Amino acid sequence: MTATGQGGSDLTVAERTTRGRAARSATPRSGHARFVPAGQRQDPVGILERQAVTRVPELVPIRYGRMLESPFRFFRGAAAIMAADLGQAPHTGITAQLCGDAHLLNYGLFASPERHLVFDINDFDETLPGPFEWDIKRLAASFAVAGRANGLDDRQRATVVKKAVRAYRERMQLFSGMRTLDIWYAQDDADQLNAMLPDAKTRRRTSRAMAKARTRDSLQAFDKLTHVVDGVRRIAPDPPLITPIDDLSPGTEREELEQSLRALIERYGRSLSTECRHLLGHFHLVDMARKVVGVGSVGTRCWIALMQGRDDGDPLLLQAKEAGESVLAPHCGPSRYDNQGKRVVAGQRLMQANSDIFLGWERVTGLDGRPRDFYVRQLRDWKGTPRPETMPPGMLRLYAGMCGGSLARAHARSADPVAIAAYLGTGGSFDRALAEFAEAYADQNERDFEVFAEAARTGRITAEAA
Repeated sequence: MTATGQGGSDLTVAERTTRGRAARSATPRSGHARFVPAGQRQDPVGILERQAVTRVPELVPIRYGRMLESPFRFFRGAAAIMAADLGQAPHTGITAQLCGDAHLLNYGLFASPERHLVFDINDFDETLPGPFEWDIKRLAASFAVAGRANGLDDRQRATVVKKAVRAYRERMQLFSGMRTLDIWYAQDDADQLNAMLPDAKTRRRTSRAMAKARTRDSLQAFDKLTHVVDGVRRIAPDPPLITPIDDLSPGTEREELEQSLRALIERYGRSLSTECRHLLGHFHLVDMARKVVGVGSVGTRCWIALMQGRDDGDPLLLQAKEAGESVLAPHCGPSRYDNQGKRVVAGQRLMQANSDIFLGWERVTGLDGRPRDFYVRQLRDWKGTPRPETMPPGMLRLYAGMCGGSLARAHARSADPVAIAAYLGTGGSFDRALAEFAEAYADQNERDFEVFAEAARTGRITAEAA
C-alpha cells in the first residue's frame, strides 16, 4: 500500500468525495463495530516470542515483566498482536501514513523548533502506509482499556471513546475544505488548546502540566542522568535500565562496540539538513550508554550519547534507537525505504507538524556482523507525558478529543482528507461503531493478557521486574 495524498491525484473534489462514499459499500461504517477473531488467529505469545528473536536477550524478560503489570501495560506492548488482528479484517482501502501504534500514551507535549509547546503524536517506530482506520481503532481500543483500568463504567468508557473518534471525524471534515498548504501548516499549539478548555480548574491543571513539560529539557536530563567521575562527565549507571558502555563489553569487544557507536553518531549527521549538520558539528561525543525505554520497545538496542559543546554546561543528549521492520509490514507490505531508520524518520516528518531538528538515521554493523538500522533524536526537548491512570472521566474525555484531533491532522498531511471525510460522514455512525469495536477489542486484550500471564506461570516465558 502507498499513501495517497491530497496533492497526488488529478481527481476533482467531487470525484474524491465519490471515492470516499463508495468505500462504504465494500466496508460499511457500521461494520467496524465487529471484532471477530480470525479462525486461524495467531498465538499472541508466539507473536511476542518472534519479536524477541532480534532483541537483546537479557532485556526481553524486562519487557515481559512490564507487560505483566496490567492489561493496559500489556496492550502497550502488543502492537504486533493488534496489527495481526487488523490485518485479517476488511478495511476501507483509503490509505494514510500510519503511526502504527497510536495508543493514547504515544501522544504528548514537546518543543517545536520555534520553541513553542505543541501537542502531537510522539512515537513512530511502527509507521508505515496503511488503511487510515487502523490508527483510529488502535487509539479507540487504548481508551477502552485505559478506562477499564481507571474504573470507568460502560457508559463512561463509551463516551470517552466516541469523543476521540468524533474529534477525528469532525476535524477531518474541516481539513477536507482547507487548502493544501493550510493543512500542512496546521499544528496543535498547547497554549491555544489550553485556552479552549471548558473550565478554570481544568485550565489550571493543564497549565501546571505544561509548565512541568517545559522544565523537562536537555539540561534537566543532563543533571539527572550524568555525574562527574575523576573530573570527567559520565553517564550515571542505573543497571539494567542504564548501562554505560564501559560496563557492557570487556576488552576488544568494548573497543569495537565503541567504534561502531561513534561511527553511528558521526555518520548519522549526513541525514540532517545542512544547517542542522553544521549545528551538530559544534558538539563532540563524551560518553555512551545502553538505555531501556518504554514497554513495547524494551529489548531493542537503544543508546544514549552524551555530547558536549563549548564546555560542561553546554550538553546535548541524543538517543539512538534500533529500528526493525514495522509490525504493519506483514499486512501492508514492506517499506519503500531500504533502511528502517529512514522509514521511521520519513514517517515522523510526514505526520508531525514539528519534528526534532536532530532527527536522522544511519546503519551500522553490530558485533555479530549484522547490519542494524537506527534513528537518532534528542533524548529530551521539553516533554509532557500524559498520565491517564490519574485522569477523572471528564479529563480523560478531553484528552481523548485532543488525541483524535491530532491524529486527524497527522493523517490529513499524507492522505486524502476529502475521501476520508466523505467516508466518515457528518453523523455518528462511525463513532458508535468504534465504541463497540473498542470494547470488543478490550475483551480480547484481557484474554490475551491471561494467556500471556499463564505463559509466565508455566515457564514458557521469563519475566523480570525492572
